[in-house]
Parts: sequence; C-alpha cells; structure tokens
Amino acid sequence: MRGKNATERIAPDEAGIASACAILADGGLVAVPTETVYGLAARADSAEAVARIYAAKGRPSFNPLIVHVADAEHAARLTRFDPRARLLAEQFWPGPLTLVLPRSEGAELAEAVTAGLETLAIRVPAHPVMQQILHASGLPLAAPSANRSEAISPTTPDHVLETLDDRIDAVIDAGPSERGVESTIVALRDSGGWGMLRLGPIDRDEITSLLGPEEAKSGDRIEGPGQLGRHYAPGKPMRLNVLKAEPDEFLIGYGPVAGDISLSPTGDVNEAASRLYACLHTAARAGHPRIAVAPVPLAGVGAALNDRLRRAAS
Repeated sequence: MRGKNATERIAPDEAGIASACAILADGGLVAVPTETVYGLAARADSAEAVARIYAAKGRPSFNPLIVHVADAEHAARLTRFDPRARLLAEQFWPGPLTLVLPRSEGAELAEAVTAGLETLAIRVPAHPVMQQILHASGLPLAAPSANRSEAISPTTPDHVLETLDDRIDAVIDAGPSERGVESTIVALRDSGGWGMLRLGPIDRDEITSLLGPEEAKSGDRIEGPGQLGRHYAPGKPMRLNVLKAEPDEFLIGYGPVAGDISLSPTGDVNEAASRLYACLHTAARAGHPRIAVAPVPLAGVGAALNDRLRRAAS
C-alpha cells in the first residue's frame, strides 16, 4: 500500500507517463486526462486499488465504475462483445461512448468494479495521453470522474486538486478537457434491445440510426454508472432557465444572456459543454449564495448539458 503524501502533479511526457504507470501498477491512484473529463484511475484487476477509488471519492459502493481499455480487442476479452457492440465500437471508439455489456466469466476484474452487477461498463478513450497510459501499462483502468462524489466534475488538474488533493497519489497535467461532458452510456441488453443510461457527446439519434429504436427501461434498478439522480452539485441552490438573475445570484450566461460568466457568448452549444464544469466551479467559489443559469438549447450535446444542469440543481 502506498504511503500518504501530497498529490504529485506530473507532466504528460514520456517520463511522466512512465511514473504514472508505475504508480498504477503499484495499486495507487492517478487522475488522468480524457477527452471528456479527468478520471481517477486505478488498476481494475486489484480489489485493493479499486477500494481506494471508492474511499477517495466517498462514492456509494452500489454505483459501478467505468473500465477504460486501450482498444476493442481488450474490451472483447472482458465482455460478451456481440455484433451490436462491434458496430458501435467501429463507429465511435476511441471516443466518448461507454458500453454496458455482459461481463465475461473469465474477466479478471475486482468485484467492486461492477458493484455486484453481471454487466461491465467499458470504453476506449480517445485522449492521446490516456491512450499512452493504457498501452504502456497494459492494464484495464477503472476511472470514474476525479472528484469527490456528487461534487462538480473536473475538466482541469486544478479542479481535481480542489477536492482530491492529499487523497490521491498524482494528477497528470495535460491541460483542460476537450469535450467537458462525461461519456454517453449505452446498455446493450440480452433481450436484443438497448437503452441510453446517460446522455453525453454522442446523442440518442446517432445510436438509433445504427441499432434502431431504444427499448423502454423496466423498473428503477441501476444498470450502470451515471444513473444517480443527484450529481455534479456546486454546493449552492441553483435555478435554471433564467434570463435575469436576482441580486444574490451568480449568473452563468449563454448566448445573448451575458451573466457574470458565460458558457458561450456566441451561443455555441459545443463550447458550452466544454466550459460547463469550469463555469460551475467558478460559480461555486463566488461570494453569491445562489446560482442562476441561462437557458441552453436542447439540440445535440445540449441535451447532455441540460441533463447535467438538472442533476446539479436537484
């Protein structure tokens, strides 16, 4: 077990990647860059390492983790990778799509990764630094967002350290995340149907065009990560779809609604998604006791953005 020291900030160069791989191989925790948000990585085949993720985040043990692998071939060794999965992998991997698939019987993974489910949430990330870590380490890496549970997701190393400094071994400083919103999660069910478990950069219509209509969900059981109703909370009351803020509100603007800070002054929903968590972090640190957010359209990634805002305001 690694000793408890101040969190090290690592450069995303050859030496830094080697250092990160050594920490991970030893069962430590490293905050890693992905194209969506920063993830808190540990080797997914070690029960002790995965337990440290839950402890560092204060994450409920019934909330499963996403496992990141280098390519679809590795994913196929850990899950029952049917033709639907291969079709989606060919279209969207590497990229911001997580698939929830039946776990292979011989998959050597810590039980806590799946939180007692018979399925595994898995994805191949596109970020070049994360790809280098996955290839160099050869490990499957469990990596939920690198923040305390229910806190705002991190899109920069500084965001990571706001809630996890001294709780993890290292953070790789590779600058801000490009996408800024967590991956889309799609469950491929044994029934032959599929379900969207979490909205993200890849929208429902893109999946429907490949797999046909979505299957209605039966019951309220958790099928994979990203299904908790409250998440991404800034620690203050938050009001949505606001055109004019009250005096005690910090206004996050969009388009023609300027605000104290703006998701996108030009009304670009992709820019808004990439800036969402940075703006929430700024609002959380502001002296105002409440937060207001301007209306954001639902088109494209705007659906995922509004989903995160609703959860933050719940």
